[in-house]
Amino acid sequence: MAAVIHSPNNAIPLSLLPARHSLFSCTSRLATTKKTKYKHKSSLFLQNPSKSPFGQPLLTPQQFKDSNVSIDSDINRIDYANLLRISVRCGDVELTKIIHSSILKLEEEDVYLENALVAAYIKLGHLSLAERVFDSLSRPDVVSYTTIISAFAKSNRQREAFELFLEMRDLGIEPNEFTYVAILTACIRSLNLELGYQVHGLVIRLGYSSCTYVVNALMGLYSKCGLLEFVVLLFNAMPQRDIVSWNTVIACMVDESMYDRAFEMYRELRRNECLIPDHFTLSTLLAASSHCLAVREGQELHRHALKSGLHGNLSVNNALIGFYTKCGTLKNVVDVFERMPVKDVFSWTEMIVAYMEFGHVDLAMEIFNSMPVRNCVSYNALLAGFNQNHEGFKALALFCRMLEGGMELTDFTLTSVLNACGSIMERKISEQIHGFILKLGLKSNDRIETALVDMCTRCGRMDDAEKLFYQQPLYHDNSIALTSMICAYARNGQPKEAISLFVVRHSEESLVVDEVALATILGVCGTLGILKLGEQIHCFALKHGLTSDTGVGNAMISMYCKCGEMQSAIKTFEAMPTHDVVSWNGLLTCYVLHRQGDGALDTWAKMEKLGVNPDSITCVLVISAYRHTSGNLVDCCRKFFSSMQSSYNVNPTSEHYAGFVGVLGYWGLLEEAEKIISAMPFEPKASVWHALLDGCRLHVNAIIGKRAMKNILSIVPQDPSTFILKSNLYSASGRWQCSELVRAEMREKGIRKIPGRSWIIFGDKVHSFFARDKLHSQSKDIYSGLQILILECLKAGYVPDTSFVLHEVEEHQKKDFLFCHSAKLAVTFGLLMTRPGRPVRVMKNVLLCGDCHTFFKFVSVVTKRDIHVRDASGFHHFVNGKCSCRDNWF
Repeated sequence: MAAVIHSPNNAIPLSLLPARHSLFSCTSRLATTKKTKYKHKSSLFLQNPSKSPFGQPLLTPQQFKDSNVSIDSDINRIDYANLLRISVRCGDVELTKIIHSSILKLEEEDVYLENALVAAYIKLGHLSLAERVFDSLSRPDVVSYTTIISAFAKSNRQREAFELFLEMRDLGIEPNEFTYVAILTACIRSLNLELGYQVHGLVIRLGYSSCTYVVNALMGLYSKCGLLEFVVLLFNAMPQRDIVSWNTVIACMVDESMYDRAFEMYRELRRNECLIPDHFTLSTLLAASSHCLAVREGQELHRHALKSGLHGNLSVNNALIGFYTKCGTLKNVVDVFERMPVKDVFSWTEMIVAYMEFGHVDLAMEIFNSMPVRNCVSYNALLAGFNQNHEGFKALALFCRMLEGGMELTDFTLTSVLNACGSIMERKISEQIHGFILKLGLKSNDRIETALVDMCTRCGRMDDAEKLFYQQPLYHDNSIALTSMICAYARNGQPKEAISLFVVRHSEESLVVDEVALATILGVCGTLGILKLGEQIHCFALKHGLTSDTGVGNAMISMYCKCGEMQSAIKTFEAMPTHDVVSWNGLLTCYVLHRQGDGALDTWAKMEKLGVNPDSITCVLVISAYRHTSGNLVDCCRKFFSSMQSSYNVNPTSEHYAGFVGVLGYWGLLEEAEKIISAMPFEPKASVWHALLDGCRLHVNAIIGKRAMKNILSIVPQDPSTFILKSNLYSASGRWQCSELVRAEMREKGIRKIPGRSWIIFGDKVHSFFARDKLHSQSKDIYSGLQILILECLKAGYVPDTSFVLHEVEEHQKKDFLFCHSAKLAVTFGLLMTRPGRPVRVMKNVLLCGDCHTFFKFVSVVTKRDIHVRDASGFHHFVNGKCSCRDNWF
């Protein structure tokens, strides 16, 4: 339907208007009223636009259009401009068109009114009409150009804005300060730094470098382009700054991760009595507090928001939710959310993220279902939360729900689904998802294809993953895909391929191995104990200047710690230029895993002295350290545990209670430990009762141990470890038939225990062993060597403890079972393959059994070799018949 304009007497299609005045060249006679009394009082429109010059209320826009009164062509330009402002304020484009038709009846072109028309149409969202008015001007001035350039810049029509700017310069029209702001806005939107430099030169030459608005725009351009030094130079040279100036430089520092400098700028701003931080200042700095875990700074910003009245601002509250999600408690987050006077979809989505971050999946789903409006971002937040909490099947169910509802699928959606599929490691489902992606035709997207590679590697489809990886151009320029493939090779026991791929690919100049890739690969090296690859990556990081990155340094500490190189981990920490709480946690973990509690507590004392704010993980590690101290420090542990919330704003979780119960149990305070569990403010998880059970085993307390086992069996009845615990209990008491019934139930329900596995790295290859395993190519030599080793240990006093054989077999068979444990096979292989005098390093996925623990003490004596075993509890260093765990092997 053709667009029309309305006058009191007719309607004219736009397409029929003359080209010169392409809008509203209507010739209908305008009705007039008595004008003698209007002319001398027309200025009253400005003073009180709600009343007429006679003191009577003005007609509303609709009443004005419906009446027979038209605009008198003799009223002055100020009245026309006033009427245009009224039409904009009322959002009435039809009234603007009527005013426009009257302006066109003027004998001479009035640039002032034409500019007011351009501005009115732009504000009403009709840029095309504004553009036609501008094109009809015979003598546009600087205001005309500035208005339309600004509109083009804000409407993603930057190229046209640049062309108009050049045109006005060619016509000899000198830009003013607002023109420069407009063209710099176009440069910012398009990141056109080259033109920005030229505009900056004009600003200096024409004397606008002292104009605050222009300099703010220049700082905005350089900030968006990552040129912090230019932003700071401009800021320091400004004769007068407003709050926008401060916000721009603070935001630039936050974007460049220079959080300390950003907070220094904020403190300097607070000392300026003429300016007050606004909602943008607080939102930006709260985001910085979240990123660098600056708890005190974030809390100070919250206090300022409360004092200044900004606690009701939507963006400030959204930023507070994000801050407390990272640096506070769930109660802090809920308090902010519930007190918000206004919430938007982002607020609700942030609450989903918060609940997922704290592990409350059900509450996150409740929030999602309660949302008044949902968008794609909300769904994606829930998807990411399911992945974060290892709820892969729920993520896939949500994805199906999105498909059924016709929800938009973004790259993030699809990569989240691929990650969920990889986490559940279901080959068939992965093939279905893969086929769906191919059907959508999105395989060529780098992010999705990289997620496909990772999913295939996790679902046992290495052949498909290699095909995807070696396709062009992914093979050459995607460092994320490279990381995924190297990690896949390492996970699948192919470290030689991982090392080869890393060495070959990083030599290609087109491929950049970034800090994230290095940290990821180092993580896999630590998990599998692949020290050689980890050391090579350390050398690569040194060569390319990446060791100053905190994330890489943290990953190195973890890698050396998990590979048993404690001194290397400590040296790496000391060499780091800066530390965050993750760095300190890594160092604490190193001491705890190596059972050096005194060293861990010394590190904690340094953290307190330096004012490092601990997080939840820090508190778990500090509590665990008290189990491995040289003396009984239970009183100190008790004091620390009770002060966690008041001193460090960390609410105790099941992990903290499990650690504390473990300490009490280790030092024989089993009754107190049981009372602590009974007094917990929430239902204890099975891990808490397991900690008590370990203490009962250590101090042979069957009465409390039975109660602990009963609670474990009731809390997680379907967990594989619960079935194994029940079966072992029956076996230990000689009730073999009951034990077999439990195992039969497991088979019937398809529940499988995680098989005990030990592995050792030798010759760039992972050599894995299971109990009674004879699949290794050198199994004959291994078993022959093990027989000799057993005989030598028996001569030295080793007595096999057959109580660790939980099968109904003859006594001599029990010994055969005992001698073929996976750890014994791995250690024997290491002794055979490594040079004399070198330590043997073995990794194990479950706890070392008591008999193996005793056996390795004798092995360290008869072979005069150090034996290093990493199991689920930490490290055991066997040297000259003694172990670093002081015989507390569970």
